[in-house]
Amino acid sequence: MNQLSGNTLAYLGDSVFELAVREYLISKGVTRVDDLHKQAIVFTSATGQMNAYDLLESNLTEKEMNIFKRGRNGESTRKPKNASLATYQKATGFEALIGYLYLENEQERLQELLQIIFEHTTK
Repeated sequence: MNQLSGNTLAYLGDSVFELAVREYLISKGVTRVDDLHKQAIVFTSATGQMNAYDLLESNLTEKEMNIFKRGRNGESTRKPKNASLATYQKATGFEALIGYLYLENEQERLQELLQIIFEHTTK
């Protein structure tokens, strides 16, 4: 996965994180689609992903930090709609980390980090 750009890792990581959030919310008994959407945004918006990264930062390995930075520092042709550039970049770094762990089949580590996020994020 070292050959993939941060943006490519983030592209996949966004989907992996979205699915994990949806599974988590459903496992907590949220079943109405409108409620699922509203609660998922807390996690999956750029601000939510930036906050998730902030929760994880002190727990990341050097390799994981490097992957985050690859995503954060990647050039993007997209402009953030509802977030500052700094928030968007941090969110992209977070998504890259999630994508990397998924592609490397680091499921145990991915679940460990997701658990930290889910335990500390207000729904």
